[in-house]
Amino acid sequence: MSTEGRYTITAALPYTNGPIHIGHLAGVYVPADIYSRHLRITGNDVAFICGSDEHGAAIPMRARKEGVSPQVIIDKYHSIIKKSFEDFGISFDNYSRTSAPIHHETASEFFKKLYEDGKFIEETSEQLYDPEAEQFLADRFVTGTCPKCGNEEAYGDQCENCGSSLNATDLINPKSTISGAKPTLKQTKHWFLPLDQYEDFLKEWVLKGHKKDWKTNVYGQIKSWVDDGLRPRAVTRDLDWGIPVPVEGAEGKVLYVWFDAPIGYISSTKEWAAREGKDWEPYWKDKNTKLVHFIGKDNIVFHCIIFPSMLKAEGSYVLPENVPANEFLNLEGNKLSTSKNWAVWLHEYLEEFPDKQDVLRYALTANAPETKDNDFTWKDFQARNNNELVAIFGNFINRVVVLTNKYYDGVIPTPGSFSEVDEQILTELKAYPAVIASSIERYRFREASQELLNVARLGNKYLADEEPWKLIKTDEERTKTIMYVALQIASALATLSEPFLPFTSIKLRSILCHSALDAESTWNEIAIKEVLLPAGHQIEKGELLFSKIEDAEIQKQLDKLEATKKANEAENKEVEPQKDTATFEDFTKLDMRVGTIVEAEKMPKAKKLLVLKVDTGINTRTIVSGIAEHFTPEEVLGKKVTVLVNLAPRKLRGVESEGMILMTETPAGKLVFLNPDEDGVSPGAVIS
Repeated sequence: MSTEGRYTITAALPYTNGPIHIGHLAGVYVPADIYSRHLRITGNDVAFICGSDEHGAAIPMRARKEGVSPQVIIDKYHSIIKKSFEDFGISFDNYSRTSAPIHHETASEFFKKLYEDGKFIEETSEQLYDPEAEQFLADRFVTGTCPKCGNEEAYGDQCENCGSSLNATDLINPKSTISGAKPTLKQTKHWFLPLDQYEDFLKEWVLKGHKKDWKTNVYGQIKSWVDDGLRPRAVTRDLDWGIPVPVEGAEGKVLYVWFDAPIGYISSTKEWAAREGKDWEPYWKDKNTKLVHFIGKDNIVFHCIIFPSMLKAEGSYVLPENVPANEFLNLEGNKLSTSKNWAVWLHEYLEEFPDKQDVLRYALTANAPETKDNDFTWKDFQARNNNELVAIFGNFINRVVVLTNKYYDGVIPTPGSFSEVDEQILTELKAYPAVIASSIERYRFREASQELLNVARLGNKYLADEEPWKLIKTDEERTKTIMYVALQIASALATLSEPFLPFTSIKLRSILCHSALDAESTWNEIAIKEVLLPAGHQIEKGELLFSKIEDAEIQKQLDKLEATKKANEAENKEVEPQKDTATFEDFTKLDMRVGTIVEAEKMPKAKKLLVLKVDTGINTRTIVSGIAEHFTPEEVLGKKVTVLVNLAPRKLRGVESEGMILMTETPAGKLVFLNPDEDGVSPGAVIS
C-alpha cells in the first residue's frame, strides 16, 4: 500500500457544451475519485485536479445552435457539470475552468516559453476555409468521410467511429457545419510542435520504460502512432474563441484547444495552491511526485504523446507515471450520444433516484470499461443494487446493527475467548486492506469493488454459520463474542467502502459513531489494530443503507429510452418527396366520403389484414385494410373514417375490397385514421 507519497491526479477536463452523463462518470471520474480517495486514506499528499474545458470548437457550435454567446454556454454548463460532480462525491481538490484569468496567463506563458526557446516551427499552409461564412474552419466545424474507416460523419480532428486522430485536410468530401458549403483551401500562418523530433524520447520513455506497467490498450495506441511516424502538429488556430496567441503577427489566432486544455491541469493546481497557501511547483516539478492522468481512450494521443512532448520541450515538468485510460461505455447496446440524447444524465438520475449516488457509482465501477467497451443496462443496474448492495452489503450491516441494539441496547459487548473460527475471520479481515489497495493501485477498480463486497460476504457467512440469533438463547457469552467480531467487520467496511461508496461510508460511520472514538480506524490500521470498535462503545439504531429498486422504476427508464429512440428515428426519417403535380380535374375524380365501420374481423391466415364492413352512406360495402398490426377489430368498430369510394375493386386473398380507408403515419410509425370524428358529421358526407 502506498503511503506518504506526493501525487498529482488529473481527470480529463469536460467540455462545457452539455451536461455530464454516465459514460463520463464510468470512464474517467469515478475511477479517478476512487484512486484519489484511497491515496488520501493511506496517508499520501494528493492534489486531485480538474476543471471545465471552455475553449473547444464545440462551444461556439453549441452557442450557434442555441442562438446565444459562447460565454452563456460555458457559464451554464460549467455550473451544471460542477454541481453534478459535487452531487456524486467526486472529491476534486480543485475544479477550475479554462476561461479563468490564471489559466489564460499560464497557457500564454507556456506558449511563450516554447516560442522563445525555438521549440515551434512557423509555417504558412493551406487550411480549410468556408467561402460562404468567410472564415477558416476549426476542426469541429468540418465533417467528412474518414480516410481510415469510411465513417461519413468524422470530424476534422477525430473519427469517433474508429478513434483515429485526423487533420481536417485528411477528410474525404469535407463539408462545413456552419454553412454546409464545400470548403476551399486558403493560406494561413500557424505555429507547429514538431512531434517527429520527440519520437526517440517517446520510444525510450513509453515503449521501453512503460511496456510492462501501462494498460495494453493505451500502450498499443501509442505504439501504433509512433510506429506510423509522427508529424508536426499545429498549436494555433484561426478562431475568435480561445486564448489569443501571445506573439506579434498572430492577430485573429488562438491557441489550439488541445494545446491549451492540458495546461489547464497546471493552472488549476496553481489556483488550488494559492487558495490553500501551498507551493504549486512540487506537484508538477519535483521528481518524487507521481503524475497520473485519468482519461477516456479518445484522449490517449493527447495525454501520452502531445502533452508529454510539450512538457519535455518546456524542460522543468515531471512526466506522467501512468495514464490508465478506459474504453467506452455503451447504453443498452447503443453508443452514448449527447447530440442524440442517448444517455443517462447525472442531474436527471438524481431526480429519479434521489440519494442513490453510491448505487450508480458502484454499478459503473463493477461494470467499468477497463479493458474493452462495456454496456450499461438498467437491468444490470437493478441487479447490482438488489443482489449485491442490498442483499450482501446492506444485509450484513442491518443484521449487525439490529442485533446489537436488540441484545445490548447498542453497546458493543465485551468478548469472551476467541474460537479458531473467530481468529480466522479476524485474520482474513486484516488482509483485505492490502488486497483492495493492490487492485486500486494497479487501476483494477472492478476487481477492487468485488473485493470490498467480499468483506461483506465474509461477515454474512460468519453470521450465517454462527447463528447468534439462535445461540443467544443458550450461550449469551459466546453470542457476545460473535457480535463483537461482526462489529469489527462492520467497522472495517465503514473505512474500506469510502473510496467506492463515500455517502454510504458516511452513513455507516454515523451509525457506528466513529466520530465518538479517540482515533478513527484508518485504512492501514485495519490491518494492524487488534480493536477497531472497543467494547462499551455505543452505536446508533441506524437506517437501511440501501433499498430495493422495483421493476416499475426500471421499466420507466427503459420507456424513457424507447421514447428517445423513436424521437431520433422520427427526426432522421426522410419525408417522402412530393408526387407529380395533379390538376384540379384529377382531384375531382376522387370521391371521398365519411364512412362508419359497422363490422370488423381478422382476415384468416393474414397477419396485417382486417376485413371491414363500412357504411359509406351510399351503401354498406366490404373493404380490406392492412391495419391489423395497429388495431384490433374491437378498437375500430363504430369508428368514423375517410373512405375513397370510387377506387376500382380488387381481390385480396379472395375477398373483394371496394374502396380504401385513408390513413397516415406518425413519426414513430403508428397508423392513424384521417378521421372527421365530430358531432354532426354523418356517413356519406363528401370531402372536398
